[in-house]
Amino acid sequence: MADANGLGPLAALVGTWEGDAGVDVAPAPDRTPQETRYRERLVLEAIGEVDNHEQRLQALRYATTAWPEGEADPFHEEVGYWLWDPQAQQVMRCFLVPRGVSVLAGGTVAADATRFELAAEVGEPVFGICSNPFLHSAFRTVRYEVEIEVLPDGRFRYREDTVMRMPGREELFHHTDQNTLARIG
Repeated sequence: MADANGLGPLAALVGTWEGDAGVDVAPAPDRTPQETRYRERLVLEAIGEVDNHEQRLQALRYATTAWPEGEADPFHEEVGYWLWDPQAQQVMRCFLVPRGVSVLAGGTVAADATRFELAAEVGEPVFGICSNPFLHSAFRTVRYEVEIEVLPDGRFRYREDTVMRMPGREELFHHTDQNTLARIG
């Protein structure tokens, strides 16, 4: 595993993390908001420099799994990369969810930032969202936002908002997730 040097604002995220105070608000079968409390395990591993010709990125490989409170089977998993472009001062998060969704979110972030936000929009060629045909028609993700904050005690918290358009609903649905994670390794 590469060390965290050169990772800018991502350096504080390297490690194995757990949190058991997660709150997920997602569409229930009848498309109304349903809240689920969850626990989560997240592994972020520094993999070193990624060479894109003139662009040099620093990367973290990650995988996260979340389980509903009191349940043995997970209800959410994702894999992907967190990327730091020191020249452009950008953080990017690219990930896949096994429901058939891929997201590349990004934002401008100072190298020493302890709080930052990333976003992606459907239909955008830069920082965009791609979904399978069913999700595109029934639960179209139109925007994704995530806010990360590294806390003074070494933990970090996040808040995600996956904004969806669903047939039969005039208003957009805000599928939100939030948790505070502590490093365990």
